[in-house]
Amino acid sequence: MLSMVLGIGFVSSTTTQAQWRDQDRYERERQRERERRQRERDQRRNQRRQNRDYGNNGYGYGTASDGYSNLGGSYQLRQTALNEGFNEGLKEGRRDRSRGERQEWRDEDAYRDATIDYSSKLGDRELYRRYFREAFENGYKDGYAGY
Repeated sequence: MLSMVLGIGFVSSTTTQAQWRDQDRYERERQRERERRQRERDQRRNQRRQNRDYGNNGYGYGTASDGYSNLGGSYQLRQTALNEGFNEGLKEGRRDRSRGERQEWRDEDAYRDATIDYSSKLGDRELYRRYFREAFENGYKDGYAGY
């Protein structure tokens, strides 16, 4: 009888240990899953923050500290296009405002052409035009607003 009681005690002890091991394994798996989900959330949050802070435009380029896109090209090309685009936009925006015309920069010849002060020495013409148009829009809005 004593051996039977010891046998039952031994079996129940083994069963209990197995249950604890299963529960520990289950808890470890749950913890790993929680950590994995947290890492994914952190990665998404960091990506959103990076997109916001650097203005990622989907082409792998960001926004420079001046608020305009950084699409590549030489410094001189970028600065010339941004300066000329903004100045022309400002002039056209002020003109439209003074005439009482609607605010629409896309119908301006300078915006459509986007080649004022362009020189082939600067580099890629289409890149110049993209910078020019971006700055033109900002200048136009400022000019139309009365700045």
